[in-house]
Amino acid sequence: MNEKNIVIPDVIIGLGNPEQKYDRTRHNIGFEIVDYLALKWGFSWQKNQKFNALICEGIAPNRRRIRLVKPLTYMNRSGQSVRAVLDWYKLSADSILVIYDDMDLPFGRIRLRLSGSAGGHNGMKSIISHVGGQNFPRFRIGIGKSGGKEETIGHVLGKFSTTETKIIEELKILTYDAINVSLKDGIEKAMSLYNQKFIEI
Repeated sequence: MNEKNIVIPDVIIGLGNPEQKYDRTRHNIGFEIVDYLALKWGFSWQKNQKFNALICEGIAPNRRRIRLVKPLTYMNRSGQSVRAVLDWYKLSADSILVIYDDMDLPFGRIRLRLSGSAGGHNGMKSIISHVGGQNFPRFRIGIGKSGGKEETIGHVLGKFSTTETKIIEELKILTYDAINVSLKDGIEKAMSLYNQKFIEI
């Protein structure tokens, strides 16, 4: 949280599962986004035992130092890593921006919010539990709904199709632009500029 109540993240956390079999799945889009940020900013990932996470840091465009985090706890325990990061750096919950997949958002859509419920997402449930509330910024990446309740697990753990992968590459650019605005002018400014934007399917 910065001066004049402008909310600017100090730590950006991408949610996902650490095993290779989960790479490029819908549930790991948070990992993909922070990987893209690290690539664009020239950061290098390192494993941090204290946080049970991969972490990298450096200077992002128009910003002081920023840290990127990928919890290695598996999705439903993500809050453990987030809590450890907050405690170590002596940060408040509103200093983070959590990026994760959302089935309630159509594929190709993005949404920034300053707070909110978990919406059934196990990673967010864990973070809310460990930070003691819902008041922290989040960046939802739409993956669309599955065909039915019984197909939900297969949907979120399924890999993107060739067509979807092309859209995801465009979505990464859109997300990158929105995050850069968040770091320069705050989350609310990015919300006003990007929450209505989406990638045409």
